[in-house]
Amino acid sequence: MNVIKVSARSRTAAVAGAVAGVMREAQRAEVQAIGAGAVNQALKAIIIAKGYLAEEGITIMCDPSFVDVTIDSQDRTAIRVVVEPRPQ
Repeated sequence: MNVIKVSARSRTAAVAGAVAGVMREAQRAEVQAIGAGAVNQALKAIIIAKGYLAEEGITIMCDPSFVDVTIDSQDRTAIRVVVEPRPQ
């Protein structure tokens, strides 16, 4: 599964559409961000996606975690949020 990577300059509506689209198709989305600005944009996008999916009767839940990633030979810590449908 592809991880939706979010930066501080990402448009929240575009990321929200990607999250909602992946949820409709795969029933699971992973959103990853590094840095406070990126995490802010990612969480806002997930909240917007929650609204999009609620219109279709899909309720979501999130499971955030830290993950270690390597970017340009540097180890960094990212926040990854797994978005899944909430069991009924």
